[in-house]
Amino acid sequence: MTVTSAPSNAARRSNGRARSSTVTTPVGPFSVVADLSDAVIASGWTDDIGGLVSLVAPSLRPDRIEHRGDLGELTRAIVAYHEGELHAVEPIIVNQRSGPFLDLAWKVLRAVGPGEPVSYSELALRCGRPTAVRAAASACARNSAALFVPCHRVIRADGSLGGFRWGLAVKRWLLDHESHAM
Repeated sequence: MTVTSAPSNAARRSNGRARSSTVTTPVGPFSVVADLSDAVIASGWTDDIGGLVSLVAPSLRPDRIEHRGDLGELTRAIVAYHEGELHAVEPIIVNQRSGPFLDLAWKVLRAVGPGEPVSYSELALRCGRPTAVRAAASACARNSAALFVPCHRVIRADGSLGGFRWGLAVKRWLLDHESHAM
């Protein structure tokens, strides 16, 4: 899979405005917040848009959010993924920012395929820093674009789930969904 990088912060800021939408999924509401160029800046299994926005890096955080029932390609990708088209979310551009390691880890996470979970140690290794296991776990914990940056595909070395902001029941459902749809 080719990992698409988003343009610079200045090019993506879109005057501090964003759009949001919430979709019903088999594991509860899934909301997405996107800038005006349709790059995802936050997403997750919640209907709390304010909570999602609080996860966004301050340099990307919108001042105004317009809620819409449908965000076109973004909504179609979310629905398609939950219906079994596991690669539907891959072409969607994501725009999140932090330090160099987290930015790299999020890019590497986008290359972890459905049905192919990796350990936190493997994620650190794929980032070129095999001893940075805690930093790899931090990248998952600080990911503001769940599903599009599939941190749910990272598990502990012993095969247990580890943590997940949206709950272990959601993480288990996602991993089962991906393993059964393959």
